[in-house]
Amino acid sequence: MRGVLKMIKRYFTRRINVIWRITNRIKMIVLSILMVVLLVGSNTINDTLLDANTQALHDCLITGTADCQTLSITPQLPTPIPEINGTEIERFLSAIATNLTNIPQPGTYEYILLRAYGAAFVNHNLAVQLPVKVLFNNEEETQAFQENLTMVKVNGTNDCYLQAAAAAALNQARSQQNIPLKSGYGSGDCTRSFATNLRFWNQYANQNTLDKVRAGKETAILSVVAPPGTSQHLWGLAIDLRVSQPKQRQALYENGWFQTVVNDIPHWTYLGLTEDDLLALGLKKQVEKGISYWVTPI
Repeated sequence: MRGVLKMIKRYFTRRINVIWRITNRIKMIVLSILMVVLLVGSNTINDTLLDANTQALHDCLITGTADCQTLSITPQLPTPIPEINGTEIERFLSAIATNLTNIPQPGTYEYILLRAYGAAFVNHNLAVQLPVKVLFNNEEETQAFQENLTMVKVNGTNDCYLQAAAAAALNQARSQQNIPLKSGYGSGDCTRSFATNLRFWNQYANQNTLDKVRAGKETAILSVVAPPGTSQHLWGLAIDLRVSQPKQRQALYENGWFQTVVNDIPHWTYLGLTEDDLLALGLKKQVEKGISYWVTPI
């Protein structure tokens, strides 16, 4: 009799576990669908403005039929994100699903990169382009992505270019406060090539270090330098700045710029969102040595 009871217990336990897994999967799918609907709806109002602004940028930068000096690119923060139920991880994965073609699986090199640098993927500004994966394998893949970006020069710099929305937001912040680039002037602080990313990596690390990162045995280096093909600077959405005063930070926050790589103090990422929105989308506020970083919850 006891044997029969044990068999019945095991049977129902297995069935409950199956139902639990199916329920969780359905929950994630529903959250993802809801997030897509909300994001599309929140940006519909700005479609006409975005189209007009994109055309003006094209006329200025490509055809030369518009005056680049008088063209005003106003940073547009998206409509606040409605509250979404779910854990931080569920909200984050739902948010990035609109940008990433395939979500990396836990334990993979790509998942390690998503954890370290993936905060940028919550950005859903229609004027911003994000890669469909977390890693470019070579210069050709990097250039193929960068060739489709609308890049704008940051005011008061020699050759610092960012995606148009990011540059507009940074220019606005710098009009409010004096916020110098880390180097003071150069392109190395802004959008980089694959070769530049590789050169910086080789200054601080080597192939042995990269092998350890891939195996999940080394993570501290990710706060110092990004592995080849993984830097947010490749996307035109990151910049290195010299920031030391609360007023400087506040100006950057108000214009959608945040620090997203713990202990990489000069590094700022354009997220194009408010702090409340970052929380709603599952990012975590982590304070280290008095500096607030917005990091992924995975």
